[in-house]
Amino acid sequence: MSLLELHEVHGYYGNIHALKGVSITVDEGEVVTLIGANGAGKTTTLRLISGLLHPKKGKLRFDGKDISTMAPHMVLRQGIGMVPEGRGVFPRLTVRENLEMGGFIIKDKNDVRKGIEYAFTLFPRLKERENQKGGTLSGGEQQMLATARGLMSHPRILLMDEPSMGLAPVLVDQIFDVIRELNAQGTTILLVEQNALMALSVAHRAYVLQTGSIVLSGKAVDVANDENVRKAYLGL
Repeated sequence: MSLLELHEVHGYYGNIHALKGVSITVDEGEVVTLIGANGAGKTTTLRLISGLLHPKKGKLRFDGKDISTMAPHMVLRQGIGMVPEGRGVFPRLTVRENLEMGGFIIKDKNDVRKGIEYAFTLFPRLKERENQKGGTLSGGEQQMLATARGLMSHPRILLMDEPSMGLAPVLVDQIFDVIRELNAQGTTILLVEQNALMALSVAHRAYVLQTGSIVLSGKAVDVANDENVRKAYLGL
């Protein structure tokens, strides 16, 4: 049984049919990536998983439990963490306060403290900015903070939406090094990423979304070698 399973999921924004029968699986310990053009349905997929949207048709299961109609805070409690597109840091809160917000479901204050210490180990820059307001951080620092905040609830799977967006190449490399490290430590990751070349380099498996439908799936290395993918998404 897969850790996360979407079966024939249809998602809508009003009358707009954004997802058209999408089926994907993510096994424990994997990095799975969704690639596709803008408007393909990648972010919609993550919004459905996290409970921000609910499907009109189809089922979503996490660890065997139906989460199709579950509220976002309950989805989080199941063990599904989120690093949203655009980072979404709390601009008036300090770095430490942002991290504390990420651990709001954790009752043990000592556990929260350890989570913050781990975040500072993972991203030493955040330790240096511990008392700085989130809104004054650079784009790269905000991405570090959003990622660390997403880890504070000790998720079994981390949903990451466009983590490299707007970052300088050196910071993109750093973020993907962190993705590799997190996965090596056992975190399962579902990654939405426009930088298809980088995404396919860290993923075990990949799905290609096109106008709301899966048009290709398989091992990441095989998807990366697909001629249409190379032309459309890899610039090769």
